[in-house]
Amino acid sequence: MTTDSQPIDVPARRAWGPRIGRIAFLVLAAIIVIAVAAAFFVTWTIQRSFPQTSGTVTLDGLAAEVTVQRDDRGIPTITADSTDDLFFAEGFVHAQDRFFEMDFRRHVTSGRVAEMFGESQAGTDAFLRTLGWRKVAEAEVAAMDEKTLSYYEAYADGVNAYLASRSGAELSLEYAVIGMQNPDYTPEPWEPADSVAWLKAMAWDLRGNVEDESERALLAAELDAGPTADPAVATSTILEKLYPDYPFDENPVIVPKISTVPTLDTDAEAAFTTVPEQDGDIQLATTTLDWEETSSVVEAASILVGEVGEGIGSNSWVVSGSLTETGMPLLANDPHLGASLPSVWYQVQLKCSTVNEACPFDVGGFSFSGLPGIVIGHNQTVAWGFTNLTTDVTDLYVERIEGDQYWRDGALVPLEESTETIKVAGGDDIELTIRSTVHGPIISGLTDDFTAIADDPLPGLAAGGAEPGPTTEESDDEYAVSLRWTALDPGTAATAIFALSTAQDFEDFRYAASLFDVPAQNLIYADTEGNIGYQTPGRLPIRGAGDGWLPQPGWDSSSDWTGFIPFEELPVSYNPSSGYIVTANNAIVTDDYDYFLSRDWDYGYRAARIAHLIERRAAVAPLTAQDMRDIQTDNEMWIGKQLASALGDVDVSGKGPKEAVELLRTWDAQNAASSAGAAYANVLWSNLVQNIFAQRDQPLPISHQGRLFAVVSEMLDNPADPLWTNDKIDVDGMEQMLALSAEQAYDELSGLQGDVVARWNWGSLHAITLTSDTLGSSGIAPVEALFNRGPFPVSGGASVVNATGWELGESYATTTVPSMRMVVDLADFDASTWNHLTGASGHAYHEHYIDQTADWAAGVQKPWAFSAKAVDAATVDTLVLSPKG
Repeated sequence: MTTDSQPIDVPARRAWGPRIGRIAFLVLAAIIVIAVAAAFFVTWTIQRSFPQTSGTVTLDGLAAEVTVQRDDRGIPTITADSTDDLFFAEGFVHAQDRFFEMDFRRHVTSGRVAEMFGESQAGTDAFLRTLGWRKVAEAEVAAMDEKTLSYYEAYADGVNAYLASRSGAELSLEYAVIGMQNPDYTPEPWEPADSVAWLKAMAWDLRGNVEDESERALLAAELDAGPTADPAVATSTILEKLYPDYPFDENPVIVPKISTVPTLDTDAEAAFTTVPEQDGDIQLATTTLDWEETSSVVEAASILVGEVGEGIGSNSWVVSGSLTETGMPLLANDPHLGASLPSVWYQVQLKCSTVNEACPFDVGGFSFSGLPGIVIGHNQTVAWGFTNLTTDVTDLYVERIEGDQYWRDGALVPLEESTETIKVAGGDDIELTIRSTVHGPIISGLTDDFTAIADDPLPGLAAGGAEPGPTTEESDDEYAVSLRWTALDPGTAATAIFALSTAQDFEDFRYAASLFDVPAQNLIYADTEGNIGYQTPGRLPIRGAGDGWLPQPGWDSSSDWTGFIPFEELPVSYNPSSGYIVTANNAIVTDDYDYFLSRDWDYGYRAARIAHLIERRAAVAPLTAQDMRDIQTDNEMWIGKQLASALGDVDVSGKGPKEAVELLRTWDAQNAASSAGAAYANVLWSNLVQNIFAQRDQPLPISHQGRLFAVVSEMLDNPADPLWTNDKIDVDGMEQMLALSAEQAYDELSGLQGDVVARWNWGSLHAITLTSDTLGSSGIAPVEALFNRGPFPVSGGASVVNATGWELGESYATTTVPSMRMVVDLADFDASTWNHLTGASGHAYHEHYIDQTADWAAGVQKPWAFSAKAVDAATVDTLVLSPKG
């Protein structure tokens, strides 16, 4: 007999089962629908900013149709009937691919980053407003000739035509992200000064030795602070040891003998002083010169077989037809800059449909998004390349301040003061007072290093100079640090870009170089007539009492700059008998040159390696473009071979460390990504440097690995050097230091990659993660994942020709890179090749966002179509920009 409850309970339980299943299904279905909708929304949000690259776009501002042909990497070739339309189209295309990058850059150069990203960037803005890049750019625009100004205005019109067609996330995904925090942000119209100011940012990136100068001043103050337990660092003479002179007896200079060339008859010469005549025994540049070799060029190349490397810098070289398979020059260039996503470079070609005086451009190469024209590349006759000149164009001055005045030659003079307002997204405005002296803006109080110098300036001050002025016990005087820098004076680099692009011979090239004042660059040259050349450009200061190695006393005018080196007295070389010219941030000339240029050159190992490889290969067979590309990716680590030799008789403890040292002895010294020996050599180098210099009671700087190569190499020849002893880590002598470092390197690397030494590899240790310059470091993982890419295994290293730099004591990851590589074949421009770090597009998830990265990491360059026929054959998309109406 059943109870009354049974008929009720059982059906109830059966009814809930299907109902729960249906509810679960509906919930799951809803989640799927929401996820799909979200995915579609995200995809739509991402892709809506992708540019139109085919068909026709009608625009206000054009006079005639412009054709934009893109190849399979999205690289545009722009053809127009007039310069106005040509640069209008370049501005439009740059904005299509890279507008957010352009917008961010102009906020940086104007000191207005806080308007985009909030209060966290107010300190950056304060520093950049103090430097005043934007004001200098505006002054340069105001001084431009009518023709050059028209190029910048046409470019700005093209950018603004693109802005008129889109807004917000339609311009770039970054604006959708920024809009969540800063919904009121709207990009402003583009102006010529936005373009010109970017040259100031590049000049700052290539500014020279101001960090070295600061580093030495701070170290001198620390050494002067009192007695130390470490006798090796008890005296400031350590500065000379840690910053040795350039090894002229080992490594080459760029111009061993300055050529005499015809004086330029240009308006640009008004900026320079009268030039004395050169010695009569030097031939004119219109003939082939007998270029005098110093013994160091050839001897270093033959003695240091493969034993060269360098710190971070840039490479360029040019070889004449006397050494090449085609009988015509080859020109190679790979500037080394900080890694960025998107890459700092944008490949583009600019062609007038009919090349004539009114429209003279037929040029291709590397541009900066936001700047009209081509910076590095070639036209139909001439090719050119850059490396950083490494001359000293920045000086720090210690100023003695009393209230709103400062001391000059025993008298008080008023400070210049101005006030600016920093606007902050989501916050209150910040009032900034900028103070300046005759030398430039006061920058102490804005960064830690400059402030530390001002707090204790006298030990790190250059010797000499009068007393700062009378003082009393009640004086409220303070010290401050000001900056004298060539880029803070209005110049003509913004005009030089177009003069380079239209140069037809060496005289035209030198005229363009005379305008290229900031940043100072080594300029190499080749032309289709078979000539090669080099010119030092730049506004290079002539100093008074000081040499810029340490901060100068601002109160004594004898330490001021007295002028600039006349252009006609700057080093030049034309058709050297050696058949090649190499620049790699090494010394330009020997110390008998009439003017002081710098004491902070790169130490020349990289230049010597390149020169050696050119000579060695040319001795076997005529050089080819592939030889040039192979040299660009040479990975030999000079200091690694030195260490392998030094460890020959050193007894290390443990089976693992012994295996690692044996691996080093059989290593080919190439920092290939797959190399176990390269992994161990670099980790050993890192541990050794830190043990010698950083892990001390009185830490010593470990910046610039090329400098440390020179210091440690000299120490390896001197086992009695007191720096081999370090009581803090209980090391007494060179052998103990090497043994400890070798054992530590094994422990570190086995912890990272396992204890089987044959399985170690350098590439994953030295990998590069491409990080967006803006939102890639936001600290919000999902946002960073949208924009960052990698890691990618990388060959090379600091202080090798393939200069993929890393920070000693921080990480082995690649931070600075050959930002682009090109090899220009003057026998056939269509046989030239090029590549850069990321891709044409700045849009995350676009097919051209990082499509060149794999080739870049492998050292592969793709063909560079230049002739009309080659461009047509390479075209995959054609966009016609048509005038409205």
